[in-house]
Amino acid sequence: MKPDMKPDMKPDMKTSDMKTRHLRTATLPVAALLALCTLCALCAAGCSKAQNHAGSAPGDSATQTTQARQIYEWRIYTLTGDGAALDAFFADTLIPAYNRLGVRAGAFQPMPPAAPASPATPAAPAAPAAGETQRRYLMFVYSSIAEYHKVKRELWNDAAFRAAAQPWFDASAQKPAYSNFESYLCEAFSNMPRMRTPDKSRGLFELRIYRSPNEEANQRKIRMFNDDIEARIFDDVGINWVCFGETLAGPRNPSLVYLTWYENPETRAAAWKKFGADPRWKQLRKDPKYARTATDNTSQFLLPLPYSQF
Repeated sequence: MKPDMKPDMKPDMKTSDMKTRHLRTATLPVAALLALCTLCALCAAGCSKAQNHAGSAPGDSATQTTQARQIYEWRIYTLTGDGAALDAFFADTLIPAYNRLGVRAGAFQPMPPAAPASPATPAAPAAPAAGETQRRYLMFVYSSIAEYHKVKRELWNDAAFRAAAQPWFDASAQKPAYSNFESYLCEAFSNMPRMRTPDKSRGLFELRIYRSPNEEANQRKIRMFNDDIEARIFDDVGINWVCFGETLAGPRNPSLVYLTWYENPETRAAAWKKFGADPRWKQLRKDPKYARTATDNTSQFLLPLPYSQF
């Protein structure tokens, strides 16, 4: 062996062979490292997707997701008649058109004063009590504010919708089915960016609108749900929330809107009793940073209509 020759080098090895061999030896770890990084990235993406599907825990900044916040459009129709024609239009024409554009819709009516104690199935539209105005509540769920704008433009370019809806538009122009509808356009909270689909056992919903005395107070009330533990207490005591939204536009601002569901009035009463007695809530409501955050609140019990999609 020559003095300048390495122990593993054959005397007849050419310089080009040496370079090729050394290049391959140096390249293998890099390729393996790149493959490992790719595998880790795929695993991380899968874990993130699974976490987003399961939903993040409200008030836990460690579980915040980067999902786009859903947009909830509430429409509250004040009817001028029995509503049968309007229900048919919603069920057979309007909601299917939104579905074709990728948007689901919930449909509700106010719970009549004499409603059954335990409504187990979606209720047929009921006549209002004497002196009571009949209403319908629709909630459209958009994946983002961009989809909201897109659907608003594309709906009127849907030839099938226009053809199916025109007879109803013509008839209701002569004999209006409703006097007006109010709209609440809401953006989901950052820690609760997507709605939770209610269980099939749902028989009763409650829609709450919390109006604040000013915009700063409204932001503090949102933080009470979104960043603190109020929504977490809901989960623990059986108040099943569907969605929370900050009102971007609506008749009662500044405000937030949220929807909850229960099997029946009895389970709702039991859940709220637990909530009122929870020591975490008692401490939270006394926290001075949340003082005077919601001073004008409304609550409406709703029953899902047969054509509601959640």
